[in-house]
Amino acid sequence: MSAPTRVLIVDDEPELTELLALAVTEAGWRPFLAPDGRTALTLARGCAPHAVVLDGMLPDLDGLQVLRRLRYENADLPVLMLTARDALEHRLDGLSAGADDYVTKPFSLEEVMLRLRGLLRRSGAEDASADESVHVLGDLVLAERTRVVQRGGEQVPLTAKEFDLLRFLVSHPRQVLSKAQILDHVWNSSFESEGNLVEVYVYSLRGKLDRGRAPMIHTVRGAGYVIRAAGER
Repeated sequence: MSAPTRVLIVDDEPELTELLALAVTEAGWRPFLAPDGRTALTLARGCAPHAVVLDGMLPDLDGLQVLRRLRYENADLPVLMLTARDALEHRLDGLSAGADDYVTKPFSLEEVMLRLRGLLRRSGAEDASADESVHVLGDLVLAERTRVVQRGGEQVPLTAKEFDLLRFLVSHPRQVLSKAQILDHVWNSSFESEGNLVEVYVYSLRGKLDRGRAPMIHTVRGAGYVIRAAGER
């Protein structure tokens, strides 16, 4: 059995780091966490990561300094830069220093994971035909293989049918799904008279998924339901 893909996450924001680590773990990879540049360089030499997620602003070394040192020691190492600065010159500085991709804070966790997976595939560390068993949408992570759902780093306990419903929704993010479509895919039923069944389960799922948080599942009157990352319109 091959060793898991190793991802070095370098950021001084603990909550963000934990969220990224959770998503990386659910993707089947192994995260290594560094709160500053010097720790990152030490860890990189020890764990030999397959990819690095690197914040551009660190408490000790500048992110670009860390990037250049990583590139000096491993010219082919995929690096995804994160930054709160969105000015064009900062993006160009990061790319010219050797970053493979660039994401500006605040960002969608889904976008970061998709870009990271793309870098790993291009480098050959991740099989392009690998089963896409993990869905990430904003702060929501759904793992199909283990049937674990987490939001904001906290596990959300769901019944088997609630999980199936959520899986269908997150498989079609930002798409309005009718009750008929949901019945067909989740309950294998074509009877529209059972639409109230969908309403009951959506209500229950919302109560667990959105409790105390910004809502993700929205009703589109007369059309159906749509799921979006919290804050998206």
